[in-house]
Amino acid sequence: MNALLAEQTQQLQLLVEAVAQLRAEISSAKKEANQAVSETASEVYVQMSDWALKSSGATIDLQRTSETYDCKENWGCRVLWFFRTANPPDTILQPDVSPENCWPLQGHEGQVVIRLPARVHLTAVTVQHISKEASPSGTVISAPRDIAVFGVDADGEEETLLGTFMYDVAEEAIQTFPLKNAPLPRAFSYIKLLVKSNWGNPAYTCIYRVQVHGKMAKPESLN
Repeated sequence: MNALLAEQTQQLQLLVEAVAQLRAEISSAKKEANQAVSETASEVYVQMSDWALKSSGATIDLQRTSETYDCKENWGCRVLWFFRTANPPDTILQPDVSPENCWPLQGHEGQVVIRLPARVHLTAVTVQHISKEASPSGTVISAPRDIAVFGVDADGEEETLLGTFMYDVAEEAIQTFPLKNAPLPRAFSYIKLLVKSNWGNPAYTCIYRVQVHGKMAKPESLN
């Protein structure tokens, strides 16, 4: 009896050690994934100007932007620290893309309108989520899927479709999408991203970062 108990105790101890080692390996893998994402983000930033940086003067047009996900009606969500204070929309204008540092828009579809710091002849848009390996939940179902991009005039009366694309969670976390007819002959001071669907989360869609690329328009001559 004592021998059997000792053997079971030893097996339990080995199992505990195996679980601890597995946790350490997962933690190490997540750190490596986050470092790789940060390095790739730096490369993209160096290669193309980003007109959607908060530090450069880009802002969110809140009146034309979807509501942030409200966790109060979901009792399960309330016990999670992630959404105790939801990140604001301008989170997507900042380079910190660490896990859970995203803007959660309400539902599986919605939009965000970004006011650029200058009038820009747009060439491409970059959308970023985190990888499945870096996700604390191990899934990326809240990532945006089908997206349409519009150039918007200053008063919001006219919108020009610049392209539609799919953010593919099976690809790299940072995905750049060239716009049609780029560089566009017309310059825009606002850009709208319309999220038409996500990868399966009916409650919210997380956007980590949006970068807007292009060439600044020449100042208009005064007559």
